[in-house]
Order: sequence, then structure tokens, then C-alpha cells
Amino acid sequence: MGTAFLFPGQGAQAVGMGGDLYEAFAPARRVFEAAEAATGLPLRTLCFEGPQDELARTDICQPAIFTVSAAALAVVSDLLGPEKTEAFRPAFMAGLSLGEYTALYAADVIDLPSAVKLVARRGELMQAAAAAVPSGMVSVIGLDEAQARNLVEASAEGQVLTCANFNCPGQIVLSGELDACRRAEEKAPEFGARGAMPLKVAGAFHSEVMAPAAEQLAAALEQVEFRTPRAPVVANVDARPHGTGDEVHEKLLAQLTGAVRWQQSMEFLLGSGVRKFYEIGPGRVLAGLMRRIDRSAKVTCLNGREAVEKLVQQLAES
Repeated sequence: MGTAFLFPGQGAQAVGMGGDLYEAFAPARRVFEAAEAATGLPLRTLCFEGPQDELARTDICQPAIFTVSAAALAVVSDLLGPEKTEAFRPAFMAGLSLGEYTALYAADVIDLPSAVKLVARRGELMQAAAAAVPSGMVSVIGLDEAQARNLVEASAEGQVLTCANFNCPGQIVLSGELDACRRAEEKAPEFGARGAMPLKVAGAFHSEVMAPAAEQLAAALEQVEFRTPRAPVVANVDARPHGTGDEVHEKLLAQLTGAVRWQQSMEFLLGSGVRKFYEIGPGRVLAGLMRRIDRSAKVTCLNGREAVEKLVQQLAES
């Protein structure tokens, strides 16, 4: 039975995240210290104490979530030791939006300082692009892809509006200019949706509103050396594994304005024989999505000290 590591994206943040790992384990402390040194951000204060409004900012929560996920990964590896860590190595890795960067770090494609600096820069650029155009995102429940695209076509009226996240069956997120999002929210029932709800985000992520951010992210990506993954990392944009370093660059750039195909990515993993998943980082968002994709798949959430220690004990006894 194959395994996969999954890493959460923006929206998984919560004040207090990573605190118990930091207090209990030296490897977690080293990750936080390295991330702070690389970014210049007070990540420990923001993660452990908030305030929530600041932690939720795109330019803050992205490096913060990355750091908590990397800290959890470091603790698991340290507690298991080299031999058990090697045995625990997954067949695949994947991450939702920001989490794709964490997955690439976990697969040794990019080192920790470079990864967290890149994630922080991505967050800054996305925040700036969102601030420049009144825009948002709307979660639509109960439509398939064809119905969602029809809703987009009927609601855009010349403005930016697109399908941005294919999260799980019956949950598709639209992204675009604010008026277009409002029209889509109003029209959604006409197309068969059971509900439509605006999301609390800074702007229209994974749409053309992010094009200015993509231009500048391209320059940041050029400064990073991407190595070949030691385990296949499934890309958001096409639900297929990354290949060479150049391909990693291309897919990460496309991800900023393109749709996140999370449901298709999980279906690819399931079709590749993966039945056991580990969600590494804050929250339980990805476990929730998996229940909608395939209830028989087992997802273990490694989101704090208790969960990590329980897993290590189970693996030590196996």
C-alpha cells in the first residue's frame, strides 16, 4: 500500500500553530530560527501569539504555514532516526497551492532558506496584486466542472472570472474581479448550485489578477536552483509529477494564475496505488477534502506534538 505526504495551503493557519512542537523539540526550533533568519519575519510571535488578522495576511500566512509544516517534518525525521525515516519515505508528495512549495522542499528539490524566502516573496507579490484590483473568490457547492464553466461564462461580462480551485466533488472555487464574483454568487442557483459563499481572502488568487505577481515571481524563481525530486511531487496545474528543475520552474509560475487541480491530483495518487496519506502541517483541511474524494483513503494529520509522537510510536512498534 503506497503512501503520500500532503502539505496544506493558505487557510490552514491558526494562532498557536507549531507552538507545542517548538517548545518540545529542538529540530522544530531550528526550523523556525532558520526561517526567521531567511525572511526577517517574526514567525514565532506571529504563529504562536498572532494576532489572527495579521497571521491571515497573504504575505504572512504563507511563510508561517510553510514553517510549521517544515518543523513537523523535521521533528518526525529526528524522532524516527535515519533508518526509520528512510522506511517512512513516501511514494509521492503533493501540496495545495502554497503547499506545493513545501512538498518540493520535502522532496529535496529546494533547501529550507531558499524555499521559505521564495514562499515569503510569493506571498508579498500576491498580496500586492490583490490590493491593486478589487477582487475575490467564491466557493460554489454542487456543480461539476462543465456547469461551473457555464456559470463563469454567464457571470464574467468582460471581467476576469475563472475556475481557480477544483477541490473535491461538488466544490469548485471561482476567482476574479469583485463584481464578477458577486454576479456568480447570485447566478449560481440558476446553474444548479446548492450554495455559493465568498471566501475571506485578499483577492483573486489563481486568476489573471495575479499576472503582475507572476511577472515578478518569474525573476525570483530564476534565482533558485531546483534539483530533481527524490520522490515525485504532483503539480497543482496538471495533476502530474514534476520532472526536471526547469519544469518545476514552469509549473510553479503557471500555478500562480492557473487553476489548482487538487481533486485530480488526489485521484492521480489513488490511481497510482496510494491508500495512506499524511497531512503534514496545521489544520485538517486536506483530510476533509479527501473524505469527499474517497472515503476509504486513510489520512493521518500530523499537526502537533501529540499527533507526531503517536505516529512515531506506531512506526517504532511496526
